[in-house]
Amino acid sequence: TMPNTLVIWEAQFGDFANGAQVVIDQFISSGETKWGRLCGLVMLLPHGFEGQGPEHSSARLERYLQLCAEHNIQVCTPTTPAQIFHLLRRQLIRPYRKPLIVMSPKSLLRHKLAVSTLEDMTNGQFLPVIGEQDDINPKKVTRFILCAGKVYYDLVEARRHDNLKHVAITRIEQLYPFPDELFKVEIAKYPNLKDFIWCQEEPKNQGAWYQSKHHFTDNLQAHISVTYAGREASAAPAVGKFHVHIEQQKAVVQSALYGKPSGK
Repeated sequence: TMPNTLVIWEAQFGDFANGAQVVIDQFISSGETKWGRLCGLVMLLPHGFEGQGPEHSSARLERYLQLCAEHNIQVCTPTTPAQIFHLLRRQLIRPYRKPLIVMSPKSLLRHKLAVSTLEDMTNGQFLPVIGEQDDINPKKVTRFILCAGKVYYDLVEARRHDNLKHVAITRIEQLYPFPDELFKVEIAKYPNLKDFIWCQEEPKNQGAWYQSKHHFTDNLQAHISVTYAGREASAAPAVGKFHVHIEQQKAVVQSALYGKPSGK
């Protein structure tokens, strides 16, 4: 590779990387372990359930997480302009090279809440975990939702609409290497926590749930329940009808906030 050059491969849709799976498995994810060959390649893979059907929704996040071990690659899900800026900047200025897999929803390019200030760009840094952004009382929080990607904005808009004060929502922007210490710092903010919810847009057999849930249980106290909120397991990544997609997306959000797809 070219260590002083930021090399980016961007797919029009994330699942277009399917044809490169042999190269990803044999070289990108394991080249350092097998041959001592470093690689700083960045893969920008549009990923997000936006109603465009089974072929244009998923970059197959679960496949990359399955390849993660020995700090071989980085898998990130930036949700703000500043986050993607600092993520790419970090990739180049680090004194070592690791492949970077970026799950980047297209809809966040125009989402009214996905914004950053100039100060975020000039003074900030990439944050593997972004904690609660609204003004809520930590002592009143009993339900903690962790998510990745654009579903965060669906969750926070629904919570604000329903004026829920007992629910905290946190984004994880780096799924691997998993930021254990930062995760524990966020959890420690809520002394009366009872329920931990992992919320994802992907079907249960896809996305981060099966590859990441051990990180949740390993870092939570025994009395805190761990629950999945998302789509049911499916052979296909997404449905083909837009109105069904909308119904499913609402059910995912309501399940995370209230524990059941019907909401209140």
